[in-house]
Amino acid sequence: MAGGTWVAQNKVRPGTYINFKASPQPLGSLGERGIVAFPATLSWGDPEGVIVLEASEYMEKSLQLTGFRPTDSRIRHITSAVNHAKTVLLYRLGGSGAAKATVTEGPLTATAKWGGIRGNDLQIAVQTNIDNPAVFDVLTMLDGEEVDRQMVTKIEDLKSNAFIDWSGTGTPTPTAGVKLTGGADGSASGADFSAALSVFEGYQFNVLGVPLTDSMSKQLTAAYVRRQREEEGKKIQAVLVDYPQADFEGIISLKNGIITPDGLKVEPEMLLWEIAAMEAAANVNESLTYKAIPNAVDAYPRLSNSETIAALNKGELVITAVNGTAVIEQDINTLKSFTPDRSRAFSKNRVVRVLDSLGNDIKQIFNQFYIGKVSNNADGRALLKAEIVSYLLTLQGLGAIQNFDSQTDISVSSGADVDSVLVELSIQPVDSIEKIYMTVEVL
Repeated sequence: MAGGTWVAQNKVRPGTYINFKASPQPLGSLGERGIVAFPATLSWGDPEGVIVLEASEYMEKSLQLTGFRPTDSRIRHITSAVNHAKTVLLYRLGGSGAAKATVTEGPLTATAKWGGIRGNDLQIAVQTNIDNPAVFDVLTMLDGEEVDRQMVTKIEDLKSNAFIDWSGTGTPTPTAGVKLTGGADGSASGADFSAALSVFEGYQFNVLGVPLTDSMSKQLTAAYVRRQREEEGKKIQAVLVDYPQADFEGIISLKNGIITPDGLKVEPEMLLWEIAAMEAAANVNESLTYKAIPNAVDAYPRLSNSETIAALNKGELVITAVNGTAVIEQDINTLKSFTPDRSRAFSKNRVVRVLDSLGNDIKQIFNQFYIGKVSNNADGRALLKAEIVSYLLTLQGLGAIQNFDSQTDISVSSGADVDSVLVELSIQPVDSIEKIYMTVEVL
């Protein structure tokens, strides 16, 4: 369904077109939820689609979907994301060019389900069943741990499992254990990244995390997010490392990393997984300013006061050390070229979350219940207005907006065409208290 912003009432496709504008105000110094998606290089997993990790099922399904247990240090960045977001979407960069590990033992051939070096950690064993010598126990092991066992009399009876596809005919040859070899990761390319962005268009998500450091990927991400927000009506944000030049409320630029209690220095491109998930999971009435990063005891590198101020003025999200923890200094995005239509408030992610939720939710309500179903007359427009008012009162009840007056702050009228409706709305998003200025008079 089409959407985005509008300048004139000349749209062709049915859809919802919404402009957000700040009321005119001074631009001087006075001023002041979760599905996440990642394109990433992986050593295991489906190379042709999106790997969906649901937080509620992650403990039991992580091994087959990612190739690792949730506690494995090699996927601690993925587990950190799942610990915040309810759903993590992964697109495997370079997966289509990955080589599958394999081994042949007698007439039996075992081939890894997916390409990648993780397949080299697989092992198979064939044992004569202790209770029935005519039956064979065929074991699949990963890192020495049994992950599948089948009892068969011939190879043709074996069924593919989450790790191995079988081939061959006849009676398997007993073996104490043989490893699969030849697995190799594919090389990620710009075409892979573009494919990831295209595939993600078919999914609903709040935040896109891009743990890539090359300038081309950052530019593509910024252009993609802008198009999604302004042309497709899909209100998303993206988290990048060291890209404050985006100067756009849709892009968050992470400045630095953290140090964990075991002394591990987590670089920004790895911490990005957790930050993106935290942004995706944040409620519309929640700011991440001074939110502690779990399992962090320090910022890496630490920034001085002047460095922190400079980074904030550039529109960077900074991690700061506070009393043995590491916190998000200020929950901001990269917008810094303020205009009458894009005031300073648009640089605050809590405000953007409110506006994005409104844009996404009203579009969904309109598409599901109104478009093509309700007449464009006084009764139909009154029904639509009541729907929007109800939604806004819910936001106000949550403390996401304030001072909304359903009598004066919204109007729903007929548009320029017989099938269009014009909604004019004024809202005041609520931000969190971040600065306290106090004067104390001593008598």
